[in-house]
Amino acid sequence: MKISDYVIVGAGSAGCALAYRLTEAGRSVTLIEFGGSDMGPFIQMPAALSYPMNMPRYDWGFMTQPEPHLGGRRLATPRGKVIGGSSSINGMVFVRGHRKDFDFWAESGAAGWGYDDVLPYFKRMETWHGGASEWRGTDGPLHVTRGPRENPLFDAFIEAGQQAGWPHTADYNGEHQEGFGPMEATIWQGRRWSAANAYLRPARKTGLLTVVRGFARRILFRDLRAYGVEIDRKGQVEQIHAGREVILSASSINTPKLLMLSGIGPAGHLQDHGITPLADRPGVGSNLQDHLEIYMQYQSLQPITLYGHYNLFGKGRVGAEWMLTKTGLGASNQFESCGFIRSSDQVDYPDIQYHFLPLAVRYDGKVAAQGHGFQAHVGPMRSKSRGTVRLNSAQPKDAPLISFNYMSHEDDWKEFRACIRLTRKIFDQPAFAPYRGDEIQPGAAVESDEQIDAFIRDHAESAYHPCGTARMGAASDPMAVVDPELRVIGVEGLRVADSSIFPRITNGNLNAPSIMTGEKAADHILGRAALPGRKDLRAAE
Repeated sequence: MKISDYVIVGAGSAGCALAYRLTEAGRSVTLIEFGGSDMGPFIQMPAALSYPMNMPRYDWGFMTQPEPHLGGRRLATPRGKVIGGSSSINGMVFVRGHRKDFDFWAESGAAGWGYDDVLPYFKRMETWHGGASEWRGTDGPLHVTRGPRENPLFDAFIEAGQQAGWPHTADYNGEHQEGFGPMEATIWQGRRWSAANAYLRPARKTGLLTVVRGFARRILFRDLRAYGVEIDRKGQVEQIHAGREVILSASSINTPKLLMLSGIGPAGHLQDHGITPLADRPGVGSNLQDHLEIYMQYQSLQPITLYGHYNLFGKGRVGAEWMLTKTGLGASNQFESCGFIRSSDQVDYPDIQYHFLPLAVRYDGKVAAQGHGFQAHVGPMRSKSRGTVRLNSAQPKDAPLISFNYMSHEDDWKEFRACIRLTRKIFDQPAFAPYRGDEIQPGAAVESDEQIDAFIRDHAESAYHPCGTARMGAASDPMAVVDPELRVIGVEGLRVADSSIFPRITNGNLNAPSIMTGEKAADHILGRAALPGRKDLRAAE
C-alpha cells in the first residue's frame, strides 16, 4: 500500500470533516475505520434513530463501570462503530454551543479557540436552510434544517416556555441561544445528513482518500515521532504508514485508549499494564465529562402523539412512506422544538437544555408508555463531575474501563432538582392545558428533595455526549494532552481531532462542535492561517 501524507484513525464526525478538507487541499489520506457501511435504512431514516445506537453492528457497546452515585447502575455509552461514526447513530440534533463555552476554552489555555475564532469554522461547515443570517453558513457540506413542527405539541412547548417567563429564540445557533424555539437537525431531503454523507463521500471522489477497514491497535513510533498505525485487518496485523502525520479521531473513549496503548498517558497506570511510557501525560483519559438527563413524561388528553404509530403496523406504514418518498414522519428525528434556560438568575448563561418529543418513550425505543403521552428530555449542561477512561489491560481488543463519576459533585443534585421543578412550571402553563394529563414520570407524588434525588439516582441516563479525555491546553500545562494546534504534547507527528480535546463540555449536543474541530484541525495541519476571527456583530451594529 502506498504511503499517504496523513493517516486518520476514525471515520466519525471530526475524522470525516478532516479527511475532506485535507483531500480538498490536495493531500493524500488513509482513513482507518473498524466499522462497516452506513447505508442501511436504520441509519439513513431519521425516525429510526433508536435502532442503530442499540445494534452491535453499528455501536461499540461500551458500558460504564458501576456508578457509585447512581445506585451502582452501569450506563450505556454508545459510540459509532460504522462509517460516519457517532454521526451515523446519533439523534441528529445540531447545537453549536454557547459563545461562553468557547471563550472558556480560550481562557483555560486553548488559545485561538474562543468563540470569535471558531465561529468562522461553524459557518464554513454548514449550509443552513433557515434564511439569511450573518451568523450562519450558506455553502458548507453539512445541511442543517428544521422539522415542519406539524404536531401542535411542538409549538405548545415553545409557547409554554414563553408563558413561563423565558424568551423566544429564533435561532439558538445564532446570536442568542437562551430561550425556546425550533430545534435544528442534520437532516437533508429526508435523510440523516451524517458526516459520512456530508464529507466522506465527496472526499472519496477526489481519488486522494483510501478507506481501510481495520482495528487500530496502537500508534507506531520511531523514537518520539509517530510514523504510522498498527492495525488488525482480516486476522492479520498490518502497519499503515504516514508520510507526514497521524491524527486520532477515534472518539473520547477510543482515542485515550489508543494513546495509552501506545505509551502516552499516566506513567504509573501504563506501567501497571506492562506498557513502557513514551510520554508521561497524566491528563490522558482524565477530565471525562458527559450530559445526564431524565425524561419528564405526561399523559396526553388528545390522541395526537406518535403513540398511534408506535406499533408494528404504524411503524411499517411510516417506514414504507419514507422508503418510497423520503417524506412523512420517518423524515424527522421528532425533536423539533427545544429550550435553553438558566436554572437561576445567578447563572450567567443557560445551563439547562430541553429536547421535546411528542411521545412518552425511552431513548433506546424499548419501552413506550401505555397510551398517548409526550416528554421533555432535560438535564444540566455543565456538571462539575469528572471521570476517567482507563485501560482494562494491554490487550487492544479489551474494552476500556469507563467511569464518569456521575453526580459526584453536590451542585449536580441542586441543578437537577431545578430541572425537574422548572419543567413542571413549563408544562403547567396555559399552552399545555388542552393536552396535559397526569404526570407519568417522575409522578406528582415526587416532590421533596429526597424524593427527587431518589428518582434521579434510579432514572438518570446519559445523553451520550462524552468528551474531554485528551484536553487541549497550553503546552506547559501538565494536565493538557494536546496544544492549541492539536499536537500531542511530548511527541511529534501525532495530533488529536475529536471531542476528546474539549477542555469543558459545550452547551448542548456535541456533534456540531466535533465536526467544527475537524474543520479547524485541517487548517492547523495544513499550516494555514486560521480563518479571520469574527468580531462581535452586536458591537458592530
